[in-house]
Amino acid sequence: MPKTYVFEGNTTNAAIEKGLKELKVSKDSVEVKILDNGKKSFFSILEPRVVKVEITLKDKKDETFKRAEKTVRKVDSEDVKKQMEIIDKFLKEFISKLQEKDVNYKIENKDNFINVEITGENVKHLIGYRGETLNALQNILKAISRRHVAFGAKVIVNIEGYRKQREEILKELANKVSKTVIRTKKSVMLEPMSSFERKIIHEQLQNNDQIKTYSIGNEPHRKLVIDLK
Repeated sequence: MPKTYVFEGNTTNAAIEKGLKELKVSKDSVEVKILDNGKKSFFSILEPRVVKVEITLKDKKDETFKRAEKTVRKVDSEDVKKQMEIIDKFLKEFISKLQEKDVNYKIENKDNFINVEITGENVKHLIGYRGETLNALQNILKAISRRHVAFGAKVIVNIEGYRKQREEILKELANKVSKTVIRTKKSVMLEPMSSFERKIIHEQLQNNDQIKTYSIGNEPHRKLVIDLK
């Protein structure tokens, strides 16, 4: 099923250009539908104009995923090895400064994805509210490890199996909210989420023939909307 996204702008062209830029696709590879032309009534003419467009990828396979595959193929094994060494050095120093004892970590290269698993009895505070601290640590490791390599591998950090637990919670949330939307015929906007979490909900509902999902807003306050098709 083709994936659909909604974007906003102060003009139709601005909204379309924003969508093409974020999806990293050309105009030839999408279908565009204007949802709201932003025209105001006389009483609201002073309000900012907001145009909404719906962009649907023509190919069944997401173009952004195709680009990701190409990038992964360019990753050199020596670069990945260098990344892992940098991450290992950073984590050794980072963990040595923690007050907690018996904190362990494991770094693995799986299909040019560097997986970092941190375990310990009292390390859950490193996860933070809805994974905020965990994501911050992941961004740091990604930044420092890719600084001196041509095509760095993606870095994924997990603490005490948090990501798997969070994934199950989000899937359950997606199913529950989608049923509410179908019953009430009203869209539901979720709280701001990371791109990782939004993707889980998008994928969970992508085969639901009654529901569509799209994101609005800017990072880090970007929100996901679950709506009727």
